[in-house]
Amino acid sequence: MKAVILLGTLKKKEPSNTGALSDFLVERLEKKGVTCETVKLVNEVILPGTYSDMGTGDSWPTILEKVLAAEIVIFATPIWWGSHSSEIQRVIERLDNIHDEILEGKPSRLADKVAGIVITGDSDGAEQIIGILSNFLNAVGVLVPPYATLSVLWDGQKKGGGKPRNELMKKYEEEYASTADKMVEQLLRFAR
Repeated sequence: MKAVILLGTLKKKEPSNTGALSDFLVERLEKKGVTCETVKLVNEVILPGTYSDMGTGDSWPTILEKVLAAEIVIFATPIWWGSHSSEIQRVIERLDNIHDEILEGKPSRLADKVAGIVITGDSDGAEQIIGILSNFLNAVGVLVPPYATLSVLWDGQKKGGGKPRNELMKKYEEEYASTADKMVEQLLRFAR
């Protein structure tokens, strides 16, 4: 079984809270035999638009192939002003072409996939993001199972907070292990 993590951090080089939480989830997925690949969106060239291929230099067609080849798709985003990152918004816009195909009466190319949502931030807003992403995923034929979200809202993740990765992982293990394990269990159950 394959999982692709669409990592919507805005940090190109430095480690990010969302990257660390995604890695925390990936470790658990891999322990269950899932092959995982993380696509750090900010390091890709995803051209603006609402079609699957926007032309020369566009990384999206290759990313879309990875999504289509996976059974599990994880949307991982920080919270910025109560919403998901601009990188995740770009993914939504580019996947809109699949929604157009559905409206034309074609079957969804994303049917039979399950999705999970990973969110980090230092304040509230997770519920709104989960709602927006779940609504979109539903519209393109992707199932978000119950308990398939992992949100860590903690002031230690605030912008410029700079918590070292090992401290983040320790916090996640101590306080979010059971939530992450339940998420993995649900993703695998519904993907099968």
